[in-house]
Amino acid sequence: MTERRLLLVNGPNLNLLGSREPEVYGTSTLDDVVRIAMDAAAARGFEIRAVQSNHEGVLLDAIHDARADCAGIVINPGGLTHTSVVLRDALSGVNLPIAEVHISNVYEREAFRHHSYVADVAAVHVIGEGVEGYATAVRRLIDVIAGVAEG
Repeated sequence: MTERRLLLVNGPNLNLLGSREPEVYGTSTLDDVVRIAMDAAAARGFEIRAVQSNHEGVLLDAIHDARADCAGIVINPGGLTHTSVVLRDALSGVNLPIAEVHISNVYEREAFRHHSYVADVAAVHVIGEGVEGYATAVRRLIDVIAGVAEG
């Protein structure tokens, strides 16, 4: 492996972390999430390129671009998890290992949140660990990339 970089993708509404439904998502901000992921990656000799957008096409372009210089993708697709075949196809199409992360336990929430279009293309799933789940996802994805864990 030549690239020691991960793409961190945060989908729609995750820019509102810290103020949106703190009883569900906590009070940490998106900047906190990025820092948590960067710290976990740096501890393993990786760096993070982070993108957040409320526009699906921006996320798709970032995922496509990751083919050139990233070893894997950590993604919290937000609501696109449950609705976007296009996002799933982009993740599948880049042929990189994927870690899906969700701050809340989506399986204990509304029924529509129980289905993930990303689940079948992700090697790693971290659900309901709060923002610290991003660090778990980074570490587990790096283990998959390094071949010390199955994806």
